[in-house]
Amino acid sequence: MRALNVIERISKLLNRVGALIAVLLIIYMLGHILLEIALRLFGHSTFILDEYIGYAVATMSFLGLPYVLEKGGLIRVSLLLERFPEIMRWPLELFSSLITAGCFVWLSTFWFQNVQRSYSRGTVSDTMAETPIWLPESAILVGMWLISITLLVRALKIMVLRSGYSSSVN
Repeated sequence: MRALNVIERISKLLNRVGALIAVLLIIYMLGHILLEIALRLFGHSTFILDEYIGYAVATMSFLGLPYVLEKGGLIRVSLLLERFPEIMRWPLELFSSLITAGCFVWLSTFWFQNVQRSYSRGTVSDTMAETPIWLPESAILVGMWLISITLLVRALKIMVLRSGYSSSVN
């Protein structure tokens, strides 16, 4: 149980860092949009607004997702789960956590190959900025790994406690 608590604390810390980066990206997006508006008033532009806002939205989504899951903020369809007695719900929670973690781990292996390919080929965006594509892809990969870790910690906690996982269990 002590090892699980340490792993859970590390996972929560990583999730908070991801959430903090997501918040900073929102602030960045606001600033960039305001700068673009001001520049366009004078007939100028940064010419990278669409590209960088797109990267920021994708990164923010993947880095923020583990924290939202940890806090119980994701929408859950509990129609099936509520039909079972309380004692039988935890196996379903465990199953869904493991399957979802498996899917994210599986997807992240392909995404990792994509990042490696982009890096080794020196692939850059087709815009004026010529952003190395592996940079935003890497941020998404980190988010995939964080959500995988969060789901595996969730599954471990469900197995140890033999009960459903909720924010009150945290």
